[in-house]
Amino acid sequence: MKFVITPLQLNETNWLDIFTKPLTERANYVANEEVLSYTQVAGNILGVPLDIYSFKEQLYSLVYDRKDVHLLTTDLDKSIDNKVFLSIQSIMKMHKQNNGLSVNRFIAFMEGESLLPLKEIKPYYIHLRNTYKHLLEVFHQQHGDLLHNDFQRIIIDTVKWLQTYLAKWVNSTDYTINPIKVIWYGEATKSQTYFLYLLYKLGIDVLVFHTEGMNIFSTLECVDVPAFTYPSTLPLEPFPTTKPTRKATVAKKASSELDTIFHADGTYLFKPWQFRDYIPKAITLHTTYDEINIITKEKAFIRPNFNVVNNTVEIPHIFSKILGIATDKKSYWNKIREITNREDSLTITEFPFTQENKSNNQFHFKKACTNGILDSDKMLNTNWWTYKHLPQGLQIGIAKAISRYVDKATFKQTQGESLEALQLYLFSQALTIPKNILQLLQKFDYSQDVPKIVLFNNGKSGTISKSDCALLLLLNELGFDIIIYNPTGENDIEFYLDSISFDNHWLEEISFDETYHSTKVAEKTSVIKTIFSVIKETLL
Repeated sequence: MKFVITPLQLNETNWLDIFTKPLTERANYVANEEVLSYTQVAGNILGVPLDIYSFKEQLYSLVYDRKDVHLLTTDLDKSIDNKVFLSIQSIMKMHKQNNGLSVNRFIAFMEGESLLPLKEIKPYYIHLRNTYKHLLEVFHQQHGDLLHNDFQRIIIDTVKWLQTYLAKWVNSTDYTINPIKVIWYGEATKSQTYFLYLLYKLGIDVLVFHTEGMNIFSTLECVDVPAFTYPSTLPLEPFPTTKPTRKATVAKKASSELDTIFHADGTYLFKPWQFRDYIPKAITLHTTYDEINIITKEKAFIRPNFNVVNNTVEIPHIFSKILGIATDKKSYWNKIREITNREDSLTITEFPFTQENKSNNQFHFKKACTNGILDSDKMLNTNWWTYKHLPQGLQIGIAKAISRYVDKATFKQTQGESLEALQLYLFSQALTIPKNILQLLQKFDYSQDVPKIVLFNNGKSGTISKSDCALLLLLNELGFDIIIYNPTGENDIEFYLDSISFDNHWLEEISFDETYHSTKVAEKTSVIKTIFSVIKETLL
């Protein structure tokens, strides 16, 4: 069974709403013998909202009024079976004698000693083994090797906590329906941080609360865990063990809210280009077909889940493919032209619309990496950076987006293509954004009108290429609205992009005879038809 886990982009309202739902009621849910796919609610909840007492009451209710939420704090169980401890000691001795085992060999020895639990649940065990391997790779990236003084402590702690906690959780629930839910409250040691990251990568709903706003995962420089920051902070106190009863007065709430409106990024009184030096980060909305034309009209700050936090603008956008055509063709074409007629929209009807970057950028790629992740600062300070003519804030935003997009590499690998080769390909393509699309990006005031790329693929004007899809994936990372119309209902972007990356909307009919006409041509044709209709009526 393959686990396909989509972390939720956390905001003030969605984390609680979706955290309490079973997997079956979440987006992206698929469960069969081959795949388990779902949306995960995990990450950092930093600071506190304006209504502190309601927040404390909320936390209390989550833990004590529900039976499916597990509270963890720094006081984790420290006991470990002596046989397990001796097995780890034996592997560590061999590890040091060989001047450091590889990650694969270390995992193999751990399996030989049955240190990882849940062998009796084969699909989950395989998932756990692969995830634990990733954890060791993160440690290697963080420290340069596996011989660091803290390595043995990380292994001992994570193994004992997996056996103490994870094994019990998995055995007591149907993880294909009811997600394991964990709340961590407060600070964390290094071992605890690695354990929590392991739970996150396993797909567990693990929410880390720190009222002072400290991100415990910031010590892991090579990982990216979702985070949401409330407008206020509060000195860290013990987790509430009794239900809070004090309520903020209406006047107090109003005063706090007014203060936030005038002094925080959360205000809707935006100045032009207020966020030009902020980092754009996309939030892909899941919509219906009818919602596409509604949302594409709206400015970014009006759309659901728009947020400004930690110098980052979270931009809600659409990535949708419409297959087939509507029975009401007039309505279908009117909706297309309603989008394509906008000044912030670029329509593409011939493919491919990009070119392959044939340059060998392997040296540039390696030099721009820190611990295996593209470093935006390094990219900006090279002589090969192709976007030096752009405003500095925009350059930083593009560099950050390239780093995320290459690191995630949510792009289908061709047969025989390694992950490293795919990442190098995406990196190379990201350095050649076409001029007309770059100009759309330059006009993009992140809180205002969202630029749109519309592809109309009728199957007669070429084939959407790998480089086309690589660019679409980057624009998706930057928050562009991307809409693909495919009246034939055939595959195009699916050859390169996983279907969970975008919405699919099937209409009532399939057509092989649709031809895109610009708005002006359509209007001209309509006028001619009207003239002929008048002449005909006059003659009759």
